[in-house]
Amino acid sequence: MQQALRRLWQLVKPIRVRLLLGMLTAFAATLTALAMPQVLSWLVNDVITGGAGMTVVLVAGVIVAALGLLESVLLYLRRVFTIDPSSRVEFTLRNKLFRHLQRLPLSFHDSWESGQLLSRAMSDMNLIRRWLGFGLIMLFSDIVMIGVGIVLMWNSAGILALIYLCGALPLILFVWQFTIRFQRISRLSQDQAGDLATNVEQSVHGIRVIKAFGRSDHALEQYTELAEVVRGTEVRKGRLTATFDSAISLLPELALGIALLVGIFQVADGDITVGGLSAFFATAMIMTGPVAMLGQMLGSAAATLAALHRHDEVANEEPLIVDPESPAAFSTEDARGALEFRHVEFRYQDAREGFEVLRDVDLAVRPGETLAIVGVTGSGKSTLLQLVPRLYDVTDGQVLVDGIDVRELRLEDLRTVTAMAFEDATLFSGSVRENVLLGADPDLNDEEAQSLLELALNTADAGFAYELPDGLDTRIGEQGLSLSGGQRQRIALARAIAVRPKILLLDDPLSALDTSTEERVTERLREVLRGTTTLVVAHRTSTVALADRVALLDDGRIVAVGTHSELMETDPRYRFVMADLQTERLDVEELAGGEQQ
Repeated sequence: MQQALRRLWQLVKPIRVRLLLGMLTAFAATLTALAMPQVLSWLVNDVITGGAGMTVVLVAGVIVAALGLLESVLLYLRRVFTIDPSSRVEFTLRNKLFRHLQRLPLSFHDSWESGQLLSRAMSDMNLIRRWLGFGLIMLFSDIVMIGVGIVLMWNSAGILALIYLCGALPLILFVWQFTIRFQRISRLSQDQAGDLATNVEQSVHGIRVIKAFGRSDHALEQYTELAEVVRGTEVRKGRLTATFDSAISLLPELALGIALLVGIFQVADGDITVGGLSAFFATAMIMTGPVAMLGQMLGSAAATLAALHRHDEVANEEPLIVDPESPAAFSTEDARGALEFRHVEFRYQDAREGFEVLRDVDLAVRPGETLAIVGVTGSGKSTLLQLVPRLYDVTDGQVLVDGIDVRELRLEDLRTVTAMAFEDATLFSGSVRENVLLGADPDLNDEEAQSLLELALNTADAGFAYELPDGLDTRIGEQGLSLSGGQRQRIALARAIAVRPKILLLDDPLSALDTSTEERVTERLREVLRGTTTLVVAHRTSTVALADRVALLDDGRIVAVGTHSELMETDPRYRFVMADLQTERLDVEELAGGEQQ
């Protein structure tokens, strides 16, 4: 708890002046509200029972009206002082979290569900903002009102205030227990909401698969089960809050009932005045709202602390792939594009030692050369490519660009000279233009950008983009699902080409294309990639034709390097892989008829 409170203090430090002003106005508004019963006491004692004239009554009415107006102005100022800074804290936290997510390695994203990250970036941030802008001030205001109110009640009728306190003091222990329990159940509820968000996201992204396999009812059942779990937890939260609210309202009300009986006898005995009794109960009525809201505010505080803890779980993750402290001198404009793997070993973070995907890989790619990587499924081809731009870091050995270990280069420089097209093309919910120019030089003028866009689309044989409803400005929908698989791959390939990299990494980017389209794209790539070092994963024999040399990857090791014809003549393992790839290609075309566009 102390650590969470310290974290909360760090959070409010940038806005503490505005927050303090908000608390001061809330304090002033509380005192203004509590001043009204004192006017009532004076009115009863000196005006009504004292037989004062109409002028005094009017004065009392004006004072009450002025206090009401002052309270409303103070409440307005309280909101003015807190809304903007609390929103700024939310904005800053959300931006920092998103920036941090961009810096975290793929191994982190491999192990975290997207719905959990989404709930932390959205709903948890909203909860923190609402607490800073409203909950914290209201909790402070409630505590002040209860504290000052008890003092005023004591001054009005000490015995009655003591009775009220006897009913209220047991609530302290109850409040403490409630806060601890509510924080735990709030954390559980937020985690379950994240699981539900993950289910929704996966169902939406996989809607075609669900429909194709007729699993809509099954998907609904899974969603319903998760939603029922969330509902059950929310009901438990509601019951806990209801129990707390009932107790926190019942005990003071019982105490007030006893105080009323005692107060009547005290008035009859002349121990207190009618005005004092009126002021006591008027003050108690004003305190009814803050006492009832205390449970909500404490529950909101517990939920906020849980949200902050969930945020820190991600924010405190250390990025494993970062810029070196002293980057090597490297010019992106003068880079030659020489690429070398030297004794490279790699295993995934959650894999045990001895389960390496790559083992002692030695491979050199000359500047401007196109080298194809072939191998059976699971041999580590895609992983090898991802080591170049440091999507993952080697477990041992080195990956060198122009003779410099990639870990000694600034990530921005390294990823400026490299570009990658994946087999599973990922597109964003934007226009064709925005997707293709995603990694292009942002300093290009409109004419240069248009020329580059046309070159990239032409090279990738993506001329279909011009025929879309709004041409290149057509929004292609989330994940580009409004396009066919072959169209998505060609847009993704055009995006990699538009970067104009020194090193181009192609992870079988033509797998969804039919034979004739693939031949056109391959021929154009030969022309455009002249002078660009290209490493291409080949799952089909036709892709190998793009390469100057071929490397055979078997069980995580490079076992043969040469031209396609040389390896076909000298290496039986290579002939087996090529025959296997050809068979796989024929099977796919026979089943699918070859996907057109």
